[in-house]
Amino acid sequence: MITVLLVDDHPVVREGLRGMLSAEDDLAVVAEAGGAAEAVAAVRAHEPDVVLMDLRMPGGDGVEATARVLVQRPQTRVVVLTTYDTDADILRAVEAGAAGYLLKDASRHDLAQAVRAAARGETVLAPSVAAKLVSRMRSPVELSRREIDVLRLVARGRTNAEIGRELLISEATVKTHLLRAFGKLGVSDRTAAVTAAIERGILPAPGR
Repeated sequence: MITVLLVDDHPVVREGLRGMLSAEDDLAVVAEAGGAAEAVAAVRAHEPDVVLMDLRMPGGDGVEATARVLVQRPQTRVVVLTTYDTDADILRAVEAGAAGYLLKDASRHDLAQAVRAAARGETVLAPSVAAKLVSRMRSPVELSRREIDVLRLVARGRTNAEIGRELLISEATVKTHLLRAFGKLGVSDRTAAVTAAIERGILPAPGR
């Protein structure tokens, strides 16, 4: 029997997942958690084989919770289950030690198979996630000098207006550079863009 912990801040989502997994003879949901701290405590108490981990939650995101879970119990396999599939989210989860990355539109069959595969020590990725990782490896991101300048100032906490004044360009041009950088990095906001740029070595890590 493979034991599973469900981590999601929406009770209705946990209820749906429990119903899907309970239909499988070899899978047992042993506990649920609604946040990062609760997830870490539940792993300590129940020692599940697999954790299905939501990505965006109050009180700490799923990536942080994944890292904490694996420090506490390395043999537990964490599979991120989310609606988000941006490059930055995927990379952060994988780097934190996640054994898999699935999207919430997965079928019951695919979800059950992913839990089994993770329990066996295999890596499980949604097809779209796998495609993004392959594409990323084949096509390194190249930001323009100006896009890098804008992101560098975003990382320093500057507003668009402040960036425009510092670089002697209009605020509209700043937004254009940001949108282009978002597209190249596969993200949708400023924080994710800076994170992705640091992960790719485009920007230096904080403190360097």
